[in-house]
Amino acid sequence: QLQLVESGGGLVQPGGSLRLSCAASGATLDYYAIGWFRQAPGKEREGVACMSSSGSMTNYTNVAKGRVTISRDNARNTAYLQMDSLEPEDTAVYYCAANGLYGLCVPFEYRYWGQGTQVTVSS
Repeated sequence: QLQLVESGGGLVQPGGSLRLSCAASGATLDYYAIGWFRQAPGKEREGVACMSSSGSMTNYTNVAKGRVTISRDNARNTAYLQMDSLEPEDTAVYYCAANGLYGLCVPFEYRYWGQGTQVTVSS
């Protein structure tokens, strides 16, 4: 069974950058669409960016459009989320997820989830 582990979160000042990683094990990530989601305290989980299994299609939601870049390295069985120009409103737990089909980049579409990594943007 596919397992996902996120890393790379932490405390960053406003305007800073972070690169999150999502390492997969138990299965080959090649066959899965991947997505990055986030959940702030008291708010619903929301999509940030998603990518098809081949990497040919991406979907950036309005949450952080223009400030994030999703990528994947299937040879390393790893996905990434580069986040730039971070704002305090980006503070949340960030999750990576995988699914057999590429869709709308919404949480209910995704079957496999990591445990999340905390991102805190504060001066």
